[in-house]
Amino acid sequence: MSNHDVKGKVVLIAGGGKNLGGLLSRNFAAKGAKLAIHYNSEESRKESETTLSAVQALGAEAFLFQADLTKPVHITRFFDEAVNRFGGIDIAINTVGMVLKKPFVNTTEAEFDTMFNVNAKSAYFFIQDAGKKIKDNGKICTLVTSLLAAYTGLYSTYAGAKAPVEHFTRAASKEFGRRGISVTAVAPGPMDTPFFYGQETDDAVAYHKSASALGGLTRIEDIAPLVEFLVTDGWWITGQTIFANGGYTTR
Repeated sequence: MSNHDVKGKVVLIAGGGKNLGGLLSRNFAAKGAKLAIHYNSEESRKESETTLSAVQALGAEAFLFQADLTKPVHITRFFDEAVNRFGGIDIAINTVGMVLKKPFVNTTEAEFDTMFNVNAKSAYFFIQDAGKKIKDNGKICTLVTSLLAAYTGLYSTYAGAKAPVEHFTRAASKEFGRRGISVTAVAPGPMDTPFFYGQETDDAVAYHKSASALGGLTRIEDIAPLVEFLVTDGWWITGQTIFANGGYTTR
């Protein structure tokens, strides 16, 4: 079976019920993959059930798994459920993230802990469990943020909590590489999803749109093909963070 053929392969997606994760779930289902789809909370249940119905309508075997992935035991349960149902996992993608836009001096300890739990801790233990349970020649990809290449204020906890994922990705790629497993991170620009708008004023949205060389916000349709490439034909890229933002920022 070639790297680009996902027919019959098992794809596990954290945050796979909506936005970018939901699009990835649909795209992989259309190509014949089996899907393990995680969503976080009751608020995302309805959208996630819509995604499940859509992938099943495409003929895919799939299941939903609801959990707070800041608790590593839940990550383990998610991976174990996919192994028990499908016999193994070929591709693991983590789209989970949480944004906070707030001045440094106003950030609370509770906010700091929440941001690092969601963006760093869950990412670490997701990659760890993938390393334990993914098949040889499997693929792991985590979503981060183009703020990792930006020089800006107000996102200290968000950018700071995503930054370690680059180091996790590099270390895991070295440790898992002997098994043929590639490990990557994708750093989109500001994405045109509800995830983005909750933090931003109209003026800030206008600035973000004007700041990209190609114009406008990043669309999930621009990112999904890149993630799909990295976990298939692009497997030779490993240990790297790929900035995909229409020329919003680079380094």
